Amino acid sequence: MLGYVTAGRALPTGLALIPKGSTCTIDLSRVTEADSAGLAVLVEWLATAKSRGTVIRYESIPAQILAVARISDLESLLTDGH
Repeated sequence: MLGYVTAGRALPTGLALIPKGSTCTIDLSRVTEADSAGLAVLVEWLATAKSRGTVIRYESIPAQILAVARISDLESLLTDGH
């Protein structure tokens, strides 16, 4: 689950793992449920990665997150590798 209940832990944990100046692939295939809070975490990770000169690529993005991202006009941000 990557959502409201887990976002508070997932955000800082993920931020601590984002390297500087490289490419990072994050496999989301084990995320079985997600919501808009999960999307917010992924977007924040992207913003932090950009500030560190890192490119993040998400793999196996859950359909729930893609649906919310599509409505929010953020889908390409998640799928294009930034």
